[in-house]
Amino acid sequence: MRVCAVALALAALAFVAAVTLGEQSLSLSDALEGGTADHDILFSLRLPRVLMAALVGAALAASGAAMQSLLKNPLADPFVLGVSGGAGLGATLALAFATSGASLLGFSLVSGSALLGGVGATALVVAVGRLSRGGPHAVVLAGVIFNAFALAIILFVKSLVAPDRLGQVLFWLAGTLGYETYGTLGLAAAALAVALTVLFLGAFQLNVLALGEDQAKALGLETGRARLVLLVAASLAVAISVSLAGLVGFVGVLVPHLVRLTVGGDQRLALPASALGGAAFLMVADLGARLLFHVFHSEPPVGVLTALIGGPLFLVLMVREARLRPH
Repeated sequence: MRVCAVALALAALAFVAAVTLGEQSLSLSDALEGGTADHDILFSLRLPRVLMAALVGAALAASGAAMQSLLKNPLADPFVLGVSGGAGLGATLALAFATSGASLLGFSLVSGSALLGGVGATALVVAVGRLSRGGPHAVVLAGVIFNAFALAIILFVKSLVAPDRLGQVLFWLAGTLGYETYGTLGLAAAALAVALTVLFLGAFQLNVLALGEDQAKALGLETGRARLVLLVAASLAVAISVSLAGLVGFVGVLVPHLVRLTVGGDQRLALPASALGGAAFLMVADLGARLLFHVFHSEPPVGVLTALIGGPLFLVLMVREARLRPH
């Protein structure tokens, strides 16, 4: 519980820093008064974006922790079941060919199309895995194949679109936090709450599954059903996250890895700590992207920043863990 308390404190500090700092620093006392410029910036722009970063970061990190436990692979990421391919394909088609201003499922057209694509891809991949009766490895293989297939279609569509729309496609695929309405954020938060609650309640099942198939069945766990429910919940959380922010990488791999080094493999602690750590990490990364506007006079996609931070750090952690491992 101490680790979760520390993670919560870090998330709270990141939230305060993210809403206070940016292209233009705010005075919280002035921002809380109506009729001021700081008030408009805080509640119309800054707060919705920070809340989105917290939601997406928490969902990606918690889903990544669940996926790594289910697949028994510390390198597994939340996009492994084809969610990224389906969501990316849906968003690419919407950006390339649809008219702007439309909505879908309560989201913008792009976000709604990405959500449908991610959910559809997950359903297809899980169905293929169950029909092949190959267990979780078949599901992972189907996800990898679908991601490659979707990437090929995305590349084909990119070759057909006009240059101005191509820029929008590339920016979305790089992972970016926009400015959604409070209604959209509330809808996404409610759906994510359902998915993450299923994962948190299934933490004990994840611990049992980690003992191995035979031992889990001996303890009375219906392993096939438990895996399916947890995979679907994790994939739903990822699909909603991608629909909001695009393909933000490394959050779902790096944060669970750091948490596991700290608290071990007990998912009853690892899942909530990962969610809080992911929220803090993405809020800080988005703050960094906004502050870089002063340097480059343009804001880089937050997904680029998470990759620049997460890639080298993850390699350092891998080397450190390998050296500590007994030979």
